[in-house]
Amino acid sequence: MGYNGTRVIFMWMLQVLLYGLLKGTREIVKKKSLNRNSVMEVLFFYTLFGFLLVCPDVLVSGVTGVSTRHMGLIAVKSFVIFLAWMFSFKAIKKMPISLYGILDLSRVLFAMLLATVVLHETLTTYQVIGIVLVSLGLLMLKGVPWRKKKSDGEKVAPSLVMFAFASCLLNAFSGLLDKILMRDVTSSQLQFWYMLYLVLFYLVYIIIAKTKINMKSALKNPWIWLLAILFIIADRSLFIANADPASKISVMTLIKQSGCIVTILGGKFIFHEKNIRYKLLCATVIIAGIVIAVL
Repeated sequence: MGYNGTRVIFMWMLQVLLYGLLKGTREIVKKKSLNRNSVMEVLFFYTLFGFLLVCPDVLVSGVTGVSTRHMGLIAVKSFVIFLAWMFSFKAIKKMPISLYGILDLSRVLFAMLLATVVLHETLTTYQVIGIVLVSLGLLMLKGVPWRKKKSDGEKVAPSLVMFAFASCLLNAFSGLLDKILMRDVTSSQLQFWYMLYLVLFYLVYIIIAKTKINMKSALKNPWIWLLAILFIIADRSLFIANADPASKISVMTLIKQSGCIVTILGGKFIFHEKNIRYKLLCATVIIAGIVIAVL
């Protein structure tokens, strides 16, 4: 492979790495925003602000010309993310962010399975070794020496862990749809319609569930605004990487997980959480698997 080919591969990997680091930062910002507002308030306004930020693309690049089939797939992707975010935000609100960041790495396993079954991607020996290490790191979490004192704030309900895993599975499926959609639509088109559908889904949910929304409080929450900005930048980077024919969803999913280091460090220095050393050990094993898999 020549210099230009290596450079192209490096560029899409760099885009995915940026997404991963911003994703880890977003998890911290999510938890900060949830300290001021309810899950649904943050979800709805975060999505709405994000949609407003991508609206200028309508004037610059245009978002029309999407086929009915692709509009349907975008709607499915949006509904999948609608559910994924409901699960993840409920988990993040009550779970130590450092632990959530590590559990979120399980999406690697789901994405690898979908990539091989649906897209027929072939796993290399290094990627198989990487999957084994990622699985080992996740299994090690079962041995985390959680403290028994409630004051430590480390006791986690099994339902929250299930919410985190459900979110990972749904996000992995969304990543698969991204790869399929980016073959025929632009990043601007996907981001605009995907965000519009999300806003509508959350609005319908609020109306049907008769959820109380404190608009004034949400508008004054700077963390929600920051969350929307980080989301738009991260997703645009990911969509651009997906549009590259050389990109592989299995490798992309592994690189995305670099954000877990951000969440663990955030748990230590921002939320003052416990057992950080052991969590870093688990994350190190998982990251080692990620590094080996992208060799």
